[in-house]
Amino acid sequence: MNVMLARLSDAWAWLESHALVGPSAQNPPGGWHRVTAAGAEVVNDPNAVAKVWAADRLAGDLHPALSSARSNFALGDYETASFAAMKAVEVEVRRVAGLPNELLAVNLMRKAFSPKDGALRDPEAEGGEQQATADLFAGAIGAYKNPASHRAVQFDDPVEAGEVIQLADLLLRIVQRAEGRLQP
Repeated sequence: MNVMLARLSDAWAWLESHALVGPSAQNPPGGWHRVTAAGAEVVNDPNAVAKVWAADRLAGDLHPALSSARSNFALGDYETASFAAMKAVEVEVRRVAGLPNELLAVNLMRKAFSPKDGALRDPEAEGGEQQATADLFAGAIGAYKNPASHRAVQFDDPVEAGEVIQLADLLLRIVQRAEGRLQP
């Protein structure tokens, strides 16, 4: 019996921590609870639990350049959120590398991280690792920014959108490290 009560208590705490249930305004503290608007959405939308899990992935600190992506994600506009995240990477790479506005997307990433002479390459890294970093940036931009730049994209998976934003956060951290290497 104690095990069952402990599990029920854990489940209730999870519901409260995700704002799916909350205190009733009509009862004193510690009294009855109610299903919140978010809780009602979970009841009525079979995909709503995925939204809760995806939002958990973005609960921590993110690079400040991702504020637009986070806002669009919160609004449920996953295509725009993913695009905004990768656009932030593109803008930051261009700024830190000092490259012109005419250089775009995959070509920008290849130039900025070129193992031969890229401004953002890590000169301490082995050549294959430098190429892999260039490929990582080019692939992320090519897969998640370019399609939305050129056509309507059906992007309705909140978990994938959250992971794209997390990927953008990781890429922005790599750019920050590169910027630190460029500082005198």
